Amino acid sequence: MENSLSAEVPRYTYADYLQWFDDVRCELIDGFKTLFLAAPTRIHQRISIALLAEIRIYFKKKPCHVYHAPFDVRLSKKSEKEDKKIDTVVQPDICVICDLSKLDDRGCLGSPDFIIEILSPATTKRDLKIKYQLYEENGVREYWVVYPNERIVSVFLLNEGGKYEKIGDFFEDDKVKVNIFNDLEIDLSEVFEN
Repeated sequence: MENSLSAEVPRYTYADYLQWFDDVRCELIDGFKTLFLAAPTRIHQRISIALLAEIRIYFKKKPCHVYHAPFDVRLSKKSEKEDKKIDTVVQPDICVICDLSKLDDRGCLGSPDFIIEILSPATTKRDLKIKYQLYEENGVREYWVVYPNERIVSVFLLNEGGKYEKIGDFFEDDKVKVNIFNDLEIDLSEVFEN
C-alpha cells in the first residue's frame, strides 16, 4: 500500500525545477514541490526590507553576500552538484553566504551561514518544522524566525553537535546580536516600526 502511494506522488530534482515556469515561485524539499500561491503581505515585505537594509549596510565592505527571496538555495545531503541529483531548493526570505565559492549565476549551492524566515499563515509549518530541520541538517549556522504579528524574533544557533539551540525570543523593543558575526546587532524597533 505504501509503495502505491509513493508512486502516485511525483518526485522532482533541480533539473526538473529549472524547466518550470519562471512566473511561479516554488520550493523543492526532498523532491516534493511546494508552490507559493500568494505574494507576501505588506507587513512581511516591510519587515523583510528593514532587516535586509540593516544587514546589507553591515556587509557593505565585508566578504559575505546578502540575498533575499526569490533566491535559490540548493541543498544536498551528499554534497551533490549535479542538477538531476539535487532534490532540495529553498528560497529563504533573507540569507547570508560567506563562502563565496558556493555562489553561481543560479544562486547558492550549499548552506548559507545565516537564514531569516518571516512567517506567514501559509508557511508557518514549513518554516518552523520542515525548514528548521532542513537548515539544521545542512549546517546553517544561525536561523532566525520572525513572527510579524507578534513582533517577535526567535533565534537559533547551531551547536558543536550540529543541533540548534534556542538562544531566545526577542521583542520589538530589543536589540538582537547576530551570534555568528562579532558586531552585527539588529534593532527590532527599526524592524517592526509601523
